[in-house]
Amino acid sequence: MSPRQAFAPLLDFAAPAGYRLLPFRFARIPGVPGKVLVTSEVGEFAFISEEDLRALVAGTLDPGSNAYADLQARHVLVESNSHAAMRMSTSKYRTRKSFLKGGPALHMFVVTLRCDHSCRYCQVSRRSGDEARFDMSTDTAAAAVDLMFQSPSPSLTVEFQGGEPLLAFGRIQQVVDLVEERRVREGRAVTYSMTSTLHLADEEMLAFMRRHDFQLSTSLDGPAALHDANRPLPSRDSHARTVAAIDRVRATLGHQSLSALTTLTRESLRHPEAVVDEYVRLGFPSVFLRPLSPFGFAAKSAGRIGYAMEEFLPFYEKALAHIVDLNRRGVVIQEAYAGFLLTHILTPFPIGYVDLRSPTGAGLGARVYNYDGGVYASDEGRMLAEMGDHSFRLGYVQDSHADLLQSDAMQLILAAGVAESLPGCSDCAFLPYCGADPVFNLAREGDPVGHRAGNAHCTKHTGLFQILFRYLAEADPEVMRIFLSWATRRPARGLAAAVGEAA
Repeated sequence: MSPRQAFAPLLDFAAPAGYRLLPFRFARIPGVPGKVLVTSEVGEFAFISEEDLRALVAGTLDPGSNAYADLQARHVLVESNSHAAMRMSTSKYRTRKSFLKGGPALHMFVVTLRCDHSCRYCQVSRRSGDEARFDMSTDTAAAAVDLMFQSPSPSLTVEFQGGEPLLAFGRIQQVVDLVEERRVREGRAVTYSMTSTLHLADEEMLAFMRRHDFQLSTSLDGPAALHDANRPLPSRDSHARTVAAIDRVRATLGHQSLSALTTLTRESLRHPEAVVDEYVRLGFPSVFLRPLSPFGFAAKSAGRIGYAMEEFLPFYEKALAHIVDLNRRGVVIQEAYAGFLLTHILTPFPIGYVDLRSPTGAGLGARVYNYDGGVYASDEGRMLAEMGDHSFRLGYVQDSHADLLQSDAMQLILAAGVAESLPGCSDCAFLPYCGADPVFNLAREGDPVGHRAGNAHCTKHTGLFQILFRYLAEADPEVMRIFLSWATRRPARGLAAAVGEAA
């Protein structure tokens, strides 16, 4: 169905005042008294009074009022026979969904499950460093590259993951060599990235990554005591080794090629300012405040290190306030996830971040090639398989692109991966800015659709949107300047790939 067809039934309703309603949703934001947030189908928003909302739906909103002008400009109402306004609405809707025009652009190669760390929150169900049977074979790597090039996307991001991918650096070299043989011949743009502790990165490895312009991301959980507790090594110097690796990488590849992201444990929630300040101290332009995921060893450790989303949100609000204050004082640092959300709120353009797409980016925008040859719709789907549930395995590297798209797993994802059709999402005011997450729902609730009343994905995003819209309702000029800079700035190169942003 085209956007024009979707809007058509509402165009048959003509209000007494002579305007027609386009699809819209509304919400009352805690901390914004006397105002109602109204969002249009194309993601425009306005705050209006309760009285104006009642008049709007009754068809009696005063055409001379400020609310009328705001809602008309934001595609909530349209005057009779305003074909230009309808064309603009359909164009904006098409732009927001333009990510559907390409095939999978983000391709993750899990070259090994081996790792030298023992992180309590590990999502991967890691293996010890001497278990080479958990490495990707040369044949599997070659078949995965062939399968990747069956994607019609003109731009491809090749991301290497583990375990610790540097423990299988030879396989990384093989994949890059195979891709380089193909990309020029096929006219593809290719970006290479890797998520790693970087502790094992030596001069030869860094020189290889410099030649191929790698985007790198590492883990940094905050100050030394917190990082070492979350990411222990027998030598008890994980933070010191991470900082030394950061310095080595920057010296060889440059600051712009390295990002870091944090994973937040229960202990982390006690230190919002300290976590942010460590990123500032080490010169990172952004911090990604990432809650725990319900996969791998993290699921087993949840009783000791986990928390409810209702506990995460106050931490996030304090950390974001600190980040905003730092920017007010001239310290430029971005909260990366807020940047993704604000891009959806303040611009009509889609972002590469596949977890905030509807239809979902799992399988449609991203694909994972596991060390054993299994192909998954997302990294979370692969992690779920390590826990014994293969619901999101699309097939194997020997299969074709068409076979994967027609697989039972892909049909399951599509059935539960369109937020506009999901109960609790279809009438949510934040729908234009959010996305479906069937893998997360299945892991948490045993159901890919999930139940919004107690759904952690929904609780998290509703809370985050409420926090951001409180700032937007206040419309402080300096905060708006900061938020607009985040919405128009791409995340740091290494972070973009590490958090699942397609090319």
